Amino acid sequence: MSSVLHTALERLKVKGRSLLPIVQGGMGVGISAHRLAGTVASLGAFGTISSVDLRRHHPDLMEQTKRSRDKALINEVNLVALDREIKAAKKLSGGNGAIGVNVMKAVEQYPEYIRQSCESGADAVVVGAGLPLDLPDLTADFPNTAIIPILSDVRGIAVILKKWMRKNRLPDAIVIENPRFAGGHLGSPTADRINDPSYAFPTVLEGTRQLLKDLDLEKENIPLITAGGIHSHEQFKELLSLGANAVQMGTPFAVSEEGDAHVNFKRVLAEAKPEDIVTFMSVAGLPARAVRTPWLDNYLKNEARLQNIAKVKPCTVAFDCLAQCGLRDGISKQGQFCIDTRLAYALEGDVNRGLFFRGADKLPFGSAIRPVRELIEYMLTGLRPALSVVSNPGVRLMPEPVPA
Repeated sequence: MSSVLHTALERLKVKGRSLLPIVQGGMGVGISAHRLAGTVASLGAFGTISSVDLRRHHPDLMEQTKRSRDKALINEVNLVALDREIKAAKKLSGGNGAIGVNVMKAVEQYPEYIRQSCESGADAVVVGAGLPLDLPDLTADFPNTAIIPILSDVRGIAVILKKWMRKNRLPDAIVIENPRFAGGHLGSPTADRINDPSYAFPTVLEGTRQLLKDLDLEKENIPLITAGGIHSHEQFKELLSLGANAVQMGTPFAVSEEGDAHVNFKRVLAEAKPEDIVTFMSVAGLPARAVRTPWLDNYLKNEARLQNIAKVKPCTVAFDCLAQCGLRDGISKQGQFCIDTRLAYALEGDVNRGLFFRGADKLPFGSAIRPVRELIEYMLTGLRPALSVVSNPGVRLMPEPVPA
């Protein structure tokens, strides 16, 4: 098991835990599961499991639901999978660091995922893709579980703080995610607002500090964690100097050796050029950022036509993973594809059919796939490992699917 890393930098304090100021972001479907999150925590940092559709890491649970149209069964086994992943991550961590669970507000099973995370012993629940106004209520029976919203601007932070204050609860930390650089679903209502100056880290950090002062919350010392496009030690130090207490990274951890996805997933992300990374509307009703792989390229070419013929239809996999789905609900301004299926293909390394979420900026080690320890050490110290040997070079082609 990896030994804990140390730093002279001020530590991240979350719910009585003293952590390295590095947070690994949650990435689904199954991209950040127990191996990645547990390894990050074992080094003394904050590891995060993504809650969505974790059955895909468990062959016995997939066998139970193979070709199933039973929504209740699928939801049930996913809760079993979440419980397994949290316990496995905690075991791997050796009691070090912290294990959080990222739950999208936009998923239909959001309340159930929150409760299961708490019951299974997660140290924190981290919620994005919507304003989690009800998170204090959902976690009221679990006072030792940290609750952490993901927000992008001062306005959203103010809404959460004021609403939660009326419930006599405050965030144990706040993740400030910049949609301009982040991967996956973005915290902007529309794609044309992604570059809004109100999302810039200096603006949000300064505005949030002033907001905490205005609300007489300075003494609460709520940690602020910046996320989106962070890839260098220099950025890390600059953000700390601006008032951040820690940084969160997604894509750099996704491509690590311990990342839970297939090596093809890592290679697609690591080898993507700036022109390969595109932003589009997800079926969840939020802008999203991913690599333009064959499926996504074909989808974007046909997006307008598919949106024009959008109509209400049954869920194609009888899962109903999202509370609101553009494809299922016939919402023409949203995406028109099954996101769970496409993300599952990516997890399995199917380059031709998968949807590969990725942040917009470059990666700390370029196209190299390196251990989590080296990534955290580099961010903390600025010391780079020797990168003369690149792990698993090249994307492995998947066999063509056999027609049904």
